[in-house]
Amino acid sequence: MRYATRTGNVASVATDCLVVARRAASGVAAALGVEEQVRLVLEGTKGRVGGVARVYLAKRPSRLLIIGADAKDNGSAGSLADFRRDMTAAAGAIANLDVRDATVCLDDFEAGDESDVYRKARIALAAVAHASYRFSAYKSKKPTPAKLRQVAVLTCRRAPARRAAAHAQALDDGLALAKDLGNQPPNVCNPSFVAREARKLGRGNANVTVSVIDERKMAELGMGAFLSVTRGSATPAKMIIVHIKQGTKGDKPVVLIGKGITFDTGGINLKAGAGMEEMKFDMCGAAAVLGAAKATIEGELPINLIAIAAAAENMPGSQASRPSDIVTTMSGQTVEILNTDAEGRLVLCDALTYAERFKPAAVIDVATLTGAQVVALGSHASALYANDDDLADAVADAGDAAGDRVWRMPLWDEYQKAIDSTFADIKNVGGRAAGSITAACFLSRFSKAFPWVHLDVAGTAYVAGRGSSGRPLPALFEYLLKAASANG
Repeated sequence: MRYATRTGNVASVATDCLVVARRAASGVAAALGVEEQVRLVLEGTKGRVGGVARVYLAKRPSRLLIIGADAKDNGSAGSLADFRRDMTAAAGAIANLDVRDATVCLDDFEAGDESDVYRKARIALAAVAHASYRFSAYKSKKPTPAKLRQVAVLTCRRAPARRAAAHAQALDDGLALAKDLGNQPPNVCNPSFVAREARKLGRGNANVTVSVIDERKMAELGMGAFLSVTRGSATPAKMIIVHIKQGTKGDKPVVLIGKGITFDTGGINLKAGAGMEEMKFDMCGAAAVLGAAKATIEGELPINLIAIAAAAENMPGSQASRPSDIVTTMSGQTVEILNTDAEGRLVLCDALTYAERFKPAAVIDVATLTGAQVVALGSHASALYANDDDLADAVADAGDAAGDRVWRMPLWDEYQKAIDSTFADIKNVGGRAAGSITAACFLSRFSKAFPWVHLDVAGTAYVAGRGSSGRPLPALFEYLLKAASANG
């Protein structure tokens, strides 16, 4: 999908589909000379937030989409949440139309106190990105390709709209990569496949280097926790590092780390069969950070960024780790493995220790880590844990701005006792109570050298039966945009 901006009179816009606010529909109809058709549709439908009324015209534009509620009698503006719902509805309608391009009349839509054209355009185009995504690589009969190729926003303020379109384009490119990786079948998308896809990010770009640490090098580095996860798999693990140098030389980088378990059987602690097919999505954290790397490259953000994908399979082979095994992490701390299905934290802890060498300004790890996160927050918000209030606030604010919300959870010292081990320094599970919190406590013991945020996205990274959502990439990208702006 390509995004663009347009200015000028609505009657002069060359487009197949025009998206207009219901409150402004009569004026648009008069400008286009289609008052009667629009009047009949308005009289025959009821305005509501997220509502869509369609008008079919004999000339270009051939489609008129009338979105949202009627104008309020008191003249008050709709809320930002209402605007998001309207744009989600409009994007869904556009994606299913037989048109090549569409234009959203942005200035006629209200968003409460939010009058920022940049923000409104980002919201509108992000909705299009999600609605227009399709994954059909393995269909024997390919569906008819969507005709839609371009979506533009019409506004009198072109400069912020153009900036929004550029950022939306970069995010769309990153989301496509993240969703594609998440939706791939696990017999294709193994750690080696993830490494090959990541290497593409460095092609033809002198500011980007991609390196891969194999199991031999992991052993040399002392990554006993990471290696314990991959022991039962015939497919070797990979730790993939994408190093982006687009900021000022010498500026400390932001490091993103993603859990990349390309299939999680649970290992010796084998999962129940029902729902196990969803365990291909256990690499969505890695997919999100690689998507963030792609968006950063495509958007040419002036920031130094390192994206680390910790990729492995968790299989119950003859060499697989056993409950009660003790391993030594790269940090030197020892871990008693009480449950082999708590493997994500084992790959992440070594990746966090490895990140110390970059002297990062901030580290954010992303993982489909615990079922407890789903119990606590469902699919609406990702869980956020942090050892730094400023970084936690920055990531939370970015999530709010992107409509990709997170909720900060406690990381109090009292919870740490649950993962103290009798036989090692740490045990990898703390029992049923507060499972998402104790998993974060485990990671916190490897994150003391830098400001750190952990995002548990088990409930948000994918939608059962529909595939990868790409979350929390929108929040990550928003954070990187603001961090890059602060650097500039």
